[in-house]
Amino acid sequence: MTRLIVAAGGGGDAVAAAMLDAALYGDGDQAVILTYAWDRLLIDPVPGPRGAENFTGLEPITPAVWSVPADARPISPAGSTLPRLAAELPHTFALLDPHHGAEGVTRQLEELVGHLEPESIDLLDVGGDILARGDEPTLKSPLADALTLAACCQLDVPIRLLVAGPGLDGELPLDDLRGVLGPLIHTFTTKDTESVGSVLEWHPSEATAMLAATARGVRGTCEVRDAGLPVPLTDEGPAVHQVDLDEALSRNELACAVVTTTTLDEVETHSREICGYSEIDYERNKATWLKDQPPTELNSTAILAELEQFEAQARDRGVTHTTFRHITEALNLNGTQRQDLRELLINSRPEQYDAPLWRITTRPE
Repeated sequence: MTRLIVAAGGGGDAVAAAMLDAALYGDGDQAVILTYAWDRLLIDPVPGPRGAENFTGLEPITPAVWSVPADARPISPAGSTLPRLAAELPHTFALLDPHHGAEGVTRQLEELVGHLEPESIDLLDVGGDILARGDEPTLKSPLADALTLAACCQLDVPIRLLVAGPGLDGELPLDDLRGVLGPLIHTFTTKDTESVGSVLEWHPSEATAMLAATARGVRGTCEVRDAGLPVPLTDEGPAVHQVDLDEALSRNELACAVVTTTTLDEVETHSREICGYSEIDYERNKATWLKDQPPTELNSTAILAELEQFEAQARDRGVTHTTFRHITEALNLNGTQRQDLRELLINSRPEQYDAPLWRITTRPE
């Protein structure tokens, strides 16, 4: 028995897909997870997604689809979380390559479905930005989800669209999604997070971190991203809802526009026209800026002092939690220092670690 889970936006969606697989189908199930190699700049300093030519050690599944085994490596200067995911999780991670537009992604899906003949196909998005129209002021990263949605809607096989943690990506508020969300499929629990527990200790995805945190009972308001977006952590955070696939496509203007694209450049052009920007342009600009921000040695005394000031201001904003990525950027540290900062904070104040988030409501004694 083979199941296919398509991680709509790559990144943390792939981790959530592994968690979903264990929760819905049992720990013995080892689904094939089809996902983009598209990571934060702190992992991959090269803007945009990676293709098969950016790796060594990939293994062919079909002519257009390659798996990323544990011993695969991104070619420098690119980086990727996928080989480490393959090393720590029992699933097969297949590479979704967007460089040939929606037609290329559709071809990959058709080949993989024909090869695997999966018992089920789930398209998973954490947060719900796959349901964006394209003009929402809070929308930040619509491109990957829209492209995947457009391709999935071209397949002549049943595909179930699932949204986990509606609102948790900080892009579309939960209230904007309620009218579109369909039946509740599952509510993640603490036990469900055990299958990805080790991954959550290092993976940079903020949305999936909050999904796991809410499954573990964390509640409050979490501040995320470089912009410091406040995201409510509520009882609806660990929910997984089904959404009608055709309704999602008709709602998503960018997905409708990119259906016939054959290059990633075309997809970007449509994104600029419909949404007013391309998130890859944002990454290009940020990567240029980061080149001028060399890492400095962490001074624990200075860091903890700056942290106290940050936490005091965050408390005034009503914030109860944050991510280590946001702390890294709020303290003007280089993204490569995130893991060292994380270890420093947890070792210094373990009582504030609401895994995998940082709790900032407690004042140091």
